[in-house]
Amino acid sequence: MNSPYLIRLASPIGRIELQADDRALTSLAIERDGALPHDDLPERTSPLLESARVELEEYFDGRRTSFGLPVRLDGTPFQRAVWAELQRLGWGEATSYGALAAAVGRPGSARAIGGAVGANPMPIIVGCHRVLASDGRITGYSGGEGIPTKLWLLGHEQIGFAA
Repeated sequence: MNSPYLIRLASPIGRIELQADDRALTSLAIERDGALPHDDLPERTSPLLESARVELEEYFDGRRTSFGLPVRLDGTPFQRAVWAELQRLGWGEATSYGALAAAVGRPGSARAIGGAVGANPMPIIVGCHRVLASDGRITGYSGGEGIPTKLWLLGHEQIGFAA
């Protein structure tokens, strides 16, 4: 089911598409190869999406370090548990796949954690870019243009990582 509201905005990492229903943001997509998932649909804004636009612009300008927007994260119970842990991370904080696995009571399931992190419907707002390998390396990123997008977000938040 598509959300009834949709806007797009420019950002330093490419265009961003936000969807919402009457109560919460439902998805955030970052442009990949010049396209967004719903480029064919007209924009239809709402007060919530306008608030999200302002908060994201403030984030990209370096004036905002946390988001106060309601989000609805639809997924499996395991995915929702992982995303809840991601929501606990603040600006400039990083974690590892292994630490996330331990936090959700599934030690040793770093690969499954990676799948849940990659399926996050609300990147940036739910900071999946803040997850690194246990040795601090960047192992991938599913948003936008992939690793270059993650590198920009990590640099923006001054999160160090291993080369």
